[in-house]
Amino acid sequence: MAKLKIKLVKSNIGKPEKHRKTIEALGLRKIGQVVEKEDTPQIRGMIALVDYMVEVIE
Repeated sequence: MAKLKIKLVKSNIGKPEKHRKTIEALGLRKIGQVVEKEDTPQIRGMIALVDYMVEVIE
């Protein structure tokens, strides 16, 4: 299955609790950090929720 690289580009300070939990669930902690995840509908939904804070490299 394809992999996605997800990079945190904006801080989650002051954001809604649900968005902060989603960033944490994706495994992101620091700005600039990149994680690699499987391309699944669940991961795509998480990215869609916090799309203004992350950058996706396919």
